[in-house]
Amino acid sequence: MKNIFKLFLASLTLSWFMACDQGIDALTFVDPGADASAPTVKINYPLEGTTIKVLEAVTSITVDFEVTDDIEVAKIDAILDGKNIGSFNTFKDYRRVLIDDLAYDQLEDGDHQFTVSATDLDGKTTSVTVNFVKEPAYVPLYAGEVLYMPFDGDYFDLVGLRPATQVGSPGFAGEGFVGLDAYAGAADSHLEFSTEGMLSDEFSAVFWYKVNADPDRAGVLVIGPPDTERVGYPETQNLRTSGFRFFRENAGGEQRFKLNVGRGDGDSWFDGGEAADIPADAGWTHMAFTISQSRATVYINGEIVSQGDFSGVDWTNCDLLSIMSGAPRFTQWNHRSDLSNMDELRMFNRELTQGEIQNIMTVEAGGFVGSFDGEMFYMPFDGDNTEMFLDIEATTVGTPTFSAESVAGSAAYAGATDSYLTFPTNGLTTEEFSATMWYKINADPDRAGILVMGPPDTERPEYPDIQNLRTNGFRFFREAGGDGQIFKLNVGRGDGDSWFDGGVTASIPSDTTDWVHLAFTISNSECVVYIDGEVVAQGDFTGVDWTGCDLLSIGSGAPRFNQWNHLSDLSYMDELRLFDKALSQSEVQSVMNFDQ
Repeated sequence: MKNIFKLFLASLTLSWFMACDQGIDALTFVDPGADASAPTVKINYPLEGTTIKVLEAVTSITVDFEVTDDIEVAKIDAILDGKNIGSFNTFKDYRRVLIDDLAYDQLEDGDHQFTVSATDLDGKTTSVTVNFVKEPAYVPLYAGEVLYMPFDGDYFDLVGLRPATQVGSPGFAGEGFVGLDAYAGAADSHLEFSTEGMLSDEFSAVFWYKVNADPDRAGVLVIGPPDTERVGYPETQNLRTSGFRFFRENAGGEQRFKLNVGRGDGDSWFDGGEAADIPADAGWTHMAFTISQSRATVYINGEIVSQGDFSGVDWTNCDLLSIMSGAPRFTQWNHRSDLSNMDELRMFNRELTQGEIQNIMTVEAGGFVGSFDGEMFYMPFDGDNTEMFLDIEATTVGTPTFSAESVAGSAAYAGATDSYLTFPTNGLTTEEFSATMWYKINADPDRAGILVMGPPDTERPEYPDIQNLRTNGFRFFREAGGDGQIFKLNVGRGDGDSWFDGGVTASIPSDTTDWVHLAFTISNSECVVYIDGEVVAQGDFTGVDWTGCDLLSIGSGAPRFNQWNHLSDLSYMDELRLFDKALSQSEVQSVMNFDQ
């Protein structure tokens, strides 16, 4: 038996040698050539400038990088903040190495640096470094904020700390209006969230939007109920008696934005027509809408484009939010996926004021950030007449100048004869209102206007230069009284006007050489005047009426309050601030102390 087995092995060996000799190639060595270049390193995540936003103070990060070499990669080191978090020297493919699962679980708040260093067999080394940031946990910037999505490379709600459900294949724009990136729509794609914890009697949404007008109609934001009344048509959804639908449609080559809101017993439309249109090439545009128990409003770039009375939203069965599509709850009219870009989406459980919307828009556009809650207008008068929130110059009438002295900064406003400043009141006519300023009096002339937001006096067409319609807006001014100047506030209610005159209590000596702090507040229940943080006039009030108040005058009653000769004020003014709320006395004092 042993002999038979040996004979079999010999025969098999002979057959193999004969086969090699008859045309089957043997293994041969191939010279790879010279190692000409150093390795190439590409870091896929984190990218330069990546911002990580999570609730935890310490979190984990999974890095992703790729190394290639013309001959062979010998070694790779991954280094985070000077600490080696991974070394590799064995690879399945020695020319192309992809590592996308290296995790580090001790990432703290602050600035970080990630480096990948790769060495080839010849000893040539390439190192690539990126800088990124882990921010502290997001704290809502605005009262009532219930959702915030910056879209910086993810679809994460930083308020609810939850990822969106992705339907289809939405993408990213590669650039954002704010931050690193923005949402980019795709066909048959959108994002979804549960509405748990988001819905209340009032609702607002704000975001930046870069339109792609193809397709020429789309849903943008929808919170609506399933259309169970169309059982036979499950793909055709259009039950509008609850929730809302914010969408766009073609309008003569432009895109018109519309809001539909359900009341429970029916639905209401807010369609501003041409005012709510934006061109197909408009670029980044700020969009917003608000819903209260009395009205709904649509804004484009901070301006009202549609507004109407409304009795209150009904949220029955509204358990789903759709972002950048009408699907799945608003599809009958083909308002489906939006291929546009979206950035900085915020939602609120209250009605935002126009001033608040404009403030959010300004801050996100890289503009001035106020120092106080509710601040919407600030002029430091440091050598120019620029309003800081909107970064625009006042219109100058006459020749006002600047004083060499000031309470804060380098200069202050100095009045001159027949001179003052004006601003349009866009965003300033809020339900409540306050103004604060520093003031150094020049009592000659012995009466003057200081701040006025009033309507044109069309009831006196025969006297165009005599203006004194006081049923709307306010007039803050001074007049001689005794040995001093008395500061007075007049506010229009619509059906008449109310006076807040503290008499001697509201006066300062005419020869005062010190700066004094002036402030007044207007709410729906009272008006208050302050001097140096103390109440000098106060009274009940039913609410300001802003009808026709399209102009703010600074340093004069002109042109809307001049009948009684409250004209230009030659005094100095510094640190003028306006607010969209009625400040409390302690808040007035805080502003005063802050400016000093």
